[in-house]
Amino acid sequence: MSTRIFIIAHAPLAHALRECALHVFADCGDSVMVLDVQPQAAPEDTLAQARSLLQAQGDPPALVLTDVFGATPCNIAQRLVEGRQARLVTGVNLPMLLRTVCYRAEPLDALVQRAVVGGTQGVMQVAVTAPQNQNSRPHDQDQHDHQQ
Repeated sequence: MSTRIFIIAHAPLAHALRECALHVFADCGDSVMVLDVQPQAAPEDTLAQARSLLQAQGDPPALVLTDVFGATPCNIAQRLVEGRQARLVTGVNLPMLLRTVCYRAEPLDALVQRAVVGGTQGVMQVAVTAPQNQNSRPHDQDQHDHQQ
């Protein structure tokens, strides 16, 4: 059985990330659950909604992804994972989500590591180079000030 991925984030980020994941992995719909935290929603109501969504899936292992540490979605998720076969990773981005979807059949602890690595490796500075077949001028860019 694969690990469920549950995104809890500020609205509309959770649904938007799920749609992006479905664009790349059309078969992941049953594995990725989402909860968009609305600005005026009471945290207790949102927690109850999150518990209801998770319980509706039975009790498979779950990786919960949130957007910002210390914000309401993360605080709700921390309470949600207590006493469950679940882990929480914050700072969700699309590379992290795609990595977790791709490896969702792995054990939960391994999936946590995949999520963190996918999220951090997905953030990088991209060098700006001259378009193909055009000469770069020395004053346009320092030759040593880019990453490849």
